[in-house]
Amino acid sequence: MTSQVRGVQLARLLGQWHALPGRRRSPDYAALAAAVRGLLADGRLPLGVRLPAERELAEALRISRTTVTAAYRQLRETGHLASRRGAGSWTMLPGTHRVASTGLWTPLDDRDMIDLGVAALAAPPELVPAARAAVEDLPRYLSGAGYHPTGIIELREAVARTYTERGLPTSAEQIMVTSGTQHALDLVLRLALAPGGNVLVESPTYPNALAALAARRARISTHGLAVDAGWDADLLLGSIRQTRPKLAYLIPEFQNPTGHLMPAELRERLVATAHAAGTDLVVDESFVDLPLNGTPPPPPVAVFDRHSRVISIGGMSKPYWGGLRIGWVRASAPQVQRLAAARVGVDMASPVLDQLVAVHLLAQAPAIVAARRAQLVTQRDALLDVLAERLPDWRVGVPHGGVTLWVELDGPISSALARAAEEVGVRLAPGPRFGLDGTLERFLRLPFTLPADDLVEAVGRLAAIRYDLDRGAGRPRWREPAVIA
Repeated sequence: MTSQVRGVQLARLLGQWHALPGRRRSPDYAALAAAVRGLLADGRLPLGVRLPAERELAEALRISRTTVTAAYRQLRETGHLASRRGAGSWTMLPGTHRVASTGLWTPLDDRDMIDLGVAALAAPPELVPAARAAVEDLPRYLSGAGYHPTGIIELREAVARTYTERGLPTSAEQIMVTSGTQHALDLVLRLALAPGGNVLVESPTYPNALAALAARRARISTHGLAVDAGWDADLLLGSIRQTRPKLAYLIPEFQNPTGHLMPAELRERLVATAHAAGTDLVVDESFVDLPLNGTPPPPPVAVFDRHSRVISIGGMSKPYWGGLRIGWVRASAPQVQRLAAARVGVDMASPVLDQLVAVHLLAQAPAIVAARRAQLVTQRDALLDVLAERLPDWRVGVPHGGVTLWVELDGPISSALARAAEEVGVRLAPGPRFGLDGTLERFLRLPFTLPADDLVEAVGRLAAIRYDLDRGAGRPRWREPAVIA
């Protein structure tokens, strides 16, 4: 079923559309059409969604129906709207232009490059002692085959304790250890989503999740996140009720890339709505350990689950180290057993030694994570300060947590900026990588996981080339892009 946006919902998204820059030079219908195109370009209004009838939108905006009719006509002429008599009008982009999200790119091998494409920290100092201790523990496992499809019991118990401490009672039987969070997502999709199944995701969202969904040939619909407010509860829950997706992939804790934090009230309504619609929720908790404002996150989404609709995934990559390929799935015990059966055809089990390292790191979690948060706050503030100084026209909010800023640029230049930045030694993750169909060109994800000096230097280089983009100076050479994580 096609998703539909109601008149009052679209009016709320449009906001003060009549006060946009250049408004006095444009008639009402042109300003309204431009505002709708802006919502599409930013990803806040999904593609393929049915717009309200002309009369309904006119009443919601308190303008004449003639103005709405003319705006819709202009949107059809520019290729942003397709209409069929008696059936309605659907959003689209001109020329069916589409930008694919392939996820992984080629590895970085240029030491002079400041890589802002990867949102991950270097290893903590506790990693080496933890690895040494893990080697000492390893002989206990050497008499067996070493295959533990659900993970070694020590790590499963340690991960289960982290959920229990967050207010979600969990047993080791509800935990499956994987080779990273991406592996956890892939296994869940193999179990829960048939090829071609319908999936709802946020826009923007994690590029490698889009790649995993593309591998399952999923039919993806999106819920756009507002730059300031995050999720629109009515639109999100309405999309689930209308489209009844088989699965919804969401990042409620410090969403990647926006840093938004889903409120508890919406979490509860989300689970109830998903159950009524027959939708399974895959909740990515990769950043749950990294609140940066001193306030712990709301209860886990699974707290409100009474029907095994919520599958939570997480891992060690963001709070600890990406090179330690340890992730996990939290689900019902029967679901974990089915995941283990599906896993045998993929990789059998995660490395025992890596799991032992993870056990020792989790035992020191309070100290390690506290140091990580302090480090991230310092680097975040340095990045915010230099952006305000060198690129004041860029709009950026302070995220509740996580490791990234979601920056609204002063024009739809994200991809062009990323190409030009390669020439001055800065690697970027442009906005379209976090969405579908060529949208989000006005946005850029900037992680604050590098040292403050590197962040300041990178922004200085970006400020130097920003002016050249307006002048059309130079034509940057194409390079193979790098990993986005």
